[in-house]
Amino acid sequence: MTAVPTNTRAIGLAFFVAFGGFLFGYDIGVISGLLVMPDFVQRFGQENPDGSFTLSSSRQSIITSLLSAGTFVGALGQAFTADRFGRRPTILIWAAIFTIGVAIQTATVRSIAQITIGRFIAGLGVGAMSAIVPLYNGETAPKALRGTLLVLYQVQIITGIFLSYVFDLGTHALGGAASWRIPVGLQLVWGFILLSGIFFLPESPRHLLGIGKREEACVVISQLNSVPLDDPLVDELVDELQYAINAENEGGKATWLECFSPVNGLWKRVVNGMMLQFLQQLNGQNFYYYYGDTFFQSAGTTLSPYVIQVILGAVSVVGTIPALWAIERVGRRRLLLIGAAWQAVCALIAGLSGHFTLAPPNTPIGDLTSRNKQGGDVLIAFAVLHVFGFSMFWGPTPWVYLGESFPLRIRPKAIALGSATNWVWNFLLSFFAPKIAADIGPLILLIFFGMLVVAFIYVFFFIPETKGLTLEEVDEMYRSGVKPWSSTSWTPTLGQRAHEKAVAHEVRQEREKDDSM
Repeated sequence: MTAVPTNTRAIGLAFFVAFGGFLFGYDIGVISGLLVMPDFVQRFGQENPDGSFTLSSSRQSIITSLLSAGTFVGALGQAFTADRFGRRPTILIWAAIFTIGVAIQTATVRSIAQITIGRFIAGLGVGAMSAIVPLYNGETAPKALRGTLLVLYQVQIITGIFLSYVFDLGTHALGGAASWRIPVGLQLVWGFILLSGIFFLPESPRHLLGIGKREEACVVISQLNSVPLDDPLVDELVDELQYAINAENEGGKATWLECFSPVNGLWKRVVNGMMLQFLQQLNGQNFYYYYGDTFFQSAGTTLSPYVIQVILGAVSVVGTIPALWAIERVGRRRLLLIGAAWQAVCALIAGLSGHFTLAPPNTPIGDLTSRNKQGGDVLIAFAVLHVFGFSMFWGPTPWVYLGESFPLRIRPKAIALGSATNWVWNFLLSFFAPKIAADIGPLILLIFFGMLVVAFIYVFFFIPETKGLTLEEVDEMYRSGVKPWSSTSWTPTLGQRAHEKAVAHEVRQEREKDDSM
């Protein structure tokens, strides 16, 4: 008799591994508050003739951009370690690198070189985690829960950003280096939490089967399904996986160039993964995080930048909660289409309202007219709706898609390319957006509006639905040439064939056992 599988352990492991997203979010969010803390500016800024200190835009750029440089390298680097050493060791290796980078930053006294080097090293770990977490969770999660468990990654990212804002708000008024060392040093705790995974984190069963370690894969499968190792369910599931993996790996090991091969639609999948990450960054939400306080002050708000960040962070956290439910009920494709339309409307209204009603930057609050304030209220309201919509739709879904769209032989490389694309455009946006906003003001939101229209069109014509499919069935869908707009009604056959073959294998074993008796 076959035991009934449960997903408790799989869910627990997915939640733990998704903590890598917390590192991602916290490290991004914490730096914005540090750049305006007096002690941080005094230590790493330049002295003015009057004895005050200023952190010039060039130094701010160096401190912030070195993280992006590290994340790009780390996102690509994890592909080599994931294939060579496995998924579990890769998580531990890059968590250790991240922790080393944080230690270097925390120990900095006045050296801008040391803090930027620390940021770069920590960025290596953050970038690697941004790729290995969707990879690992995509390979270990049950298909019925895979979308929800991959959304946990975005939940952790947003939670990390939010808590970084809270800690910046709580420590910025402290005297001395504690104001910035406490929020930076807390990342050592986050790194050690991930490193503790060495004691209980199993290897991906798909990776184990891919390198011929069937017995170890059986152990992991039994653990993930909470059934005994000798239960028939284990052999059945492993046989199904092995059959499907053999089918999808007929082309052998892939090189980086083969990620763009026309065989089995590989190039379409990789380009789709990269495009979704590119379009995610051009949604416009990061602009509110990084530079929204300038516009909000023009709108008449007296809130400090720290409080504004906390509010936006809280809205983002709330927005990810319904995504946990919607990803498996509504589906990936529909969420992206709804989100693109939602955010496009928000960006259009906020951009036009800000352009036609806001006062020029740095206008004293007493000089603001009722028209300025009303327009500011509209801008703030639709900015909040924009951020909420991103957290529910375009924040998590591209990461879910990235974690479930590629065959085993190219999965680490393809996910690395998608994650690296995210970081490249994250850097370009943070570098160029303030310069563009300085020239055209709130009209920059119309650029994001245009990109969201492009995103809607791209998703409709190129992104298929992957809800409810195993990773191997996703591969079958692409190989079958299913049109994206017809993918919601497509029915896979690979899983059924794999199941039939696994059952036939069990029947043969039973007959051989009976004949030998």
